[in-house]
Amino acid sequence: MTNRPKGNPKRFVSAIRRSGLTIYDSIAIGDPTLWVPSPELQALLDDGLRGMSVKGLPLRTRSKVVKTQVCRTLGYPVPKSFRRTQPRFPGQMFDTYVQESNNLQVWNQDLASTRRYVLMRVSEKKVITRVKVVTGDSLALLDTTSTLTQKYQARCIVRNNATELITHVDTERLAPFVAASVDLRRVATPIQYPRARQLLPVAVIFERLTRLVGRTFADAGIDQERRRGAALHHLVCSALGYASYQDDGRFPDVRHQLVEVKLQTSPTIDLGLVRPDSLEALDVPMIEDQQIRHCDCPIRHFLWEHRRRQSYP
Repeated sequence: MTNRPKGNPKRFVSAIRRSGLTIYDSIAIGDPTLWVPSPELQALLDDGLRGMSVKGLPLRTRSKVVKTQVCRTLGYPVPKSFRRTQPRFPGQMFDTYVQESNNLQVWNQDLASTRRYVLMRVSEKKVITRVKVVTGDSLALLDTTSTLTQKYQARCIVRNNATELITHVDTERLAPFVAASVDLRRVATPIQYPRARQLLPVAVIFERLTRLVGRTFADAGIDQERRRGAALHHLVCSALGYASYQDDGRFPDVRHQLVEVKLQTSPTIDLGLVRPDSLEALDVPMIEDQQIRHCDCPIRHFLWEHRRRQSYP
């Protein structure tokens, strides 16, 4: 199930326009006024570029025309010329790609975990039909060619215990914002942004999720990992106390609690482009002026081992 972000994303457009900033001016990731989180960025650009024709335009001209429309959509002034920066829109940390096929090729640079990649799908009639925003770590998970030069992995050492809480306390940055008792059914959905006093302590999350040990769910088959992951994700949302299951495919899975769920069929865990000790900022709004980093999330990763069971009539 996917959902557009709540609230009006155009509030960011108004704020950017008032600020007088250009696409080359830096903005702190998570700035509640000027940084456009990925779900809102996707909603704005999809509304602003869907239906736009690029028919007959040479590739270089097409790129300039598209970037011009991106500026106007987000409230930025259009520069006299676009610089060859990496990424092309440094202020919001994203690159744009106009795609007529599913084969995305990022030339002359490695994928960056925190960079956003704005993918614009063009139809046979040369009309933009959809805009999708993904981060580098999400793209790394889709790499089936093993051509990425840098991907991180970890190994889950399974001992005799069925469960294990590796870290018993939250990071110093998160600790002031946790509350031992939160009625998640009333306050939020799984994909909303984390807020102060709505984050459960990691030990409480662990206690709630350990109740799932021994639970079974339908196995959609070894080639249906997305469906299997969704089935497990549904159980996790329910165990944590949410009234509904929601998933928009972004990191972390349960964004409201900064929880990432891994469905493991082997001891090797694919971490993509992000190291667990990364100090890079997470693409979520700041909590009371505190920027949430990737290293604040790994202690909230929950790893699940799933053994397939064959059933016969």
